Order: sequence, then C-alpha cells, then structure tokens
Amino acid sequence: MFLLVLEKEMEKEKFEVVIDEKELEEAKKMAEKEKNQYVHVFQKPFSYEGKTFEKLTLNWEKLTGYDGLAIENELQSLGKPVVIPSLSGEYLIRMAARASTEVIGADAISAMPIRDFNKIRSEARSFLLKTEL
Repeated sequence: MFLLVLEKEMEKEKFEVVIDEKELEEAKKMAEKEKNQYVHVFQKPFSYEGKTFEKLTLNWEKLTGYDGLAIENELQSLGKPVVIPSLSGEYLIRMAARASTEVIGADAISAMPIRDFNKIRSEARSFLLKTEL
C-alpha cells in the first residue's frame, strides 16, 4: 500500500489517498500510454470535404520507420527535401496524419484554423524530439 498526500495549491487543503500496488502499476501504464498519444479537441468542430471532426486522436505508437521513410520519399517527390524532420512543418503534419486514428490527410490538417494546426504540429514535434533523446 502507498499513501499519497496531495496538497491543493490555493487553499492548502490536504487529501490522503491510499493506493495499492496493483492500482499504482495500472496508473503508471495509463500514464505511459497517454504519453504516446495525443487527443486534440477542437474548440469548434472542424469540417473538411464533407467530413466533420470534433477531435483527433494521434497515436504515435502506431508509427514505424517505414512511415518516416515514406514521408521523406513523398516530400522529396514534391521537391521538398527534408533535412531535419523535427523542424519541417510538412513532415510533422504528414506524421500527424499517419498517427491519427481517424482517417485524415495532411491537406486537411493544413486547412485547419491556425490554432489547431499549430497545436497538432507542436505535439508531433514534441513527440519526435522525445524519441531522439
């Protein structure tokens, strides 16, 4: 058994929570899973070519080296060479599209409001940078 003491910042209230080892391990597994997944919730539903999205779930775990190479090949065929993937917006949005559990293309991500586009691109960059450590 573990005893957690949480202190509420503003009111300085203390709460004690007792967690057994099994619950602690499950919580660790959930935290690890969430670290490799990002759920983007749109403030206003986003519609593109007749399809409406209220949220996008990006599962970074499903990406492979083949995805990275395919993205590079696609960009090279468009005359856009990739020097550093984590600094290439074109690479990052294609990576996000491939990681999405919903069917969406990079063209749809590019058409999003800038706030949503930037957040998704930043999450892709953050994940990529974490994997390079």
